[in-house]
Amino acid sequence: MILSDDQAEAYDVITEVLKSAGVDLENELLTSGAAGKAQVLAVLGKAGSGKTMLLAKLVKAIEALGVESISAEFESRARKDKRTLAVLAPTNKAASVLRGFGVPATTIHRIIYSPLYDPEYEQIAEWLSGNAERPTVEGLTDAALDRAATYFKTNKSIPGALATAGLRGSDFIIGWKRRDDPLDIGFIDESSMIDDKQLEDLKEIFQTLILFGDPAQLAPVGQSGAMTFDKLPEKRKLVLHRVHRQSADNPILDLAHALGDPELGFDEFERMISAAAAKDDRVVVASRVDAEKMARAPVLVWRNATRIRLINAFRKAYDAPETALLTGEPLVCDGIELPLKHRKKRIDLEARGLIKGAQCIYLGPGKKPGFSRLYVTGASDPLVNAASIIQIEIPDREEPEIITAARMGAVFLHGAAVTIHKAQGSQWGEVQVFAPDIYAASRAGRIEAGIPLWKRLTYVAITRAQTRLYWIKRYMLAKPQSPLGVADLDMSVPDLVLTEGAADEG
Repeated sequence: MILSDDQAEAYDVITEVLKSAGVDLENELLTSGAAGKAQVLAVLGKAGSGKTMLLAKLVKAIEALGVESISAEFESRARKDKRTLAVLAPTNKAASVLRGFGVPATTIHRIIYSPLYDPEYEQIAEWLSGNAERPTVEGLTDAALDRAATYFKTNKSIPGALATAGLRGSDFIIGWKRRDDPLDIGFIDESSMIDDKQLEDLKEIFQTLILFGDPAQLAPVGQSGAMTFDKLPEKRKLVLHRVHRQSADNPILDLAHALGDPELGFDEFERMISAAAAKDDRVVVASRVDAEKMARAPVLVWRNATRIRLINAFRKAYDAPETALLTGEPLVCDGIELPLKHRKKRIDLEARGLIKGAQCIYLGPGKKPGFSRLYVTGASDPLVNAASIIQIEIPDREEPEIITAARMGAVFLHGAAVTIHKAQGSQWGEVQVFAPDIYAASRAGRIEAGIPLWKRLTYVAITRAQTRLYWIKRYMLAKPQSPLGVADLDMSVPDLVLTEGAADEG
């Protein structure tokens, strides 16, 4: 992995910062970290500038020294000589993008809470992590332990390994607690999405925080266009300018970087899209939305009214009944509705990935009324059974249609279309961007932190596409050629179903 000049310069600066945290990459030594106020550094760059490449190289070097990568699933017992690293992202989908690069990432929320393991099964987790001898556990055969070890070699998931031994989450996780023990180093990807309160929470946990972010993206709602890293001193910001070779021949990134021209207007940008589409099939100008693509990658819009109209067009195209969901319909978690006295149940749900913004696929009703079986996109163990409140918003109606109505639990909206704000941090192979909404934003004339809002929206929307961008020009929808289903989902993962008792109303 060869670094560019700006990456190498950033690597050297970060190396010096890590030394004060007890991780000396230059001399390959681990020492005690310096006590004191948490230090924060930001690595900033637009799409294609190599932020993820730099992050991955740093993680590999840090782990090679014996620093323990902390996952949300299991953490070995604290030792005085242990140095720790956690790589975090705001959402499951963003974390899964990092895992695709071989980086052991988890969500910010899940690092704040730690699972409590049954002591008997904790022995297995310590053994799998390389911190203990092979245990003897009543009720588990040698063959079961061998299956767990084989699974863990290729999938660094303790719950997944235990599931292959015949255990469920309710067998070995007896609860969750807010983290008490601090950690040494935290790498935060997609840091443009975190707000000031989240940063303060993270500074209480980590001695050293490295934020990786894109200054051209959208700021968190409620921060007036300002991102958390904007407030750092200039000497604490490392900026990557170069677009790397593997990104340079990419028409989607060419379009994204063109938005940096202050003289560029919307009409000229659309002409650039048409020119790119004429030369490269990775950019497509389409006259209608493709319903089949909406089942797994939402259409990205600006206005809520557009989102609701497209969702209802999608459901009509699949002949979905108004009062029920079809297997395979996409959903977006809109939060958890549980009173304070059910805090543990909230943690259980959120620990399984059902945090606000989580993208899910509906698999069917659960065994009890009000429960739904769900596939949480991007989660390492995605199969969940939870109390659900599922709402379908209808155009020109004040109240949504309630499909599933548990008294409390995870709240869902339909996910065939989402706002560009909610899509930030996610990526899909193919992405449809609804151009009439971008045009409406350009006509509104709003400016966010010195940049026209339509340019920020467009930049975020088109850079969600990994392989192909569809620029949709009209309010039309192409009907699907095949029915909805779930055959495309990876169901080979162990079914770590959240037991209905753990999320029940009482």
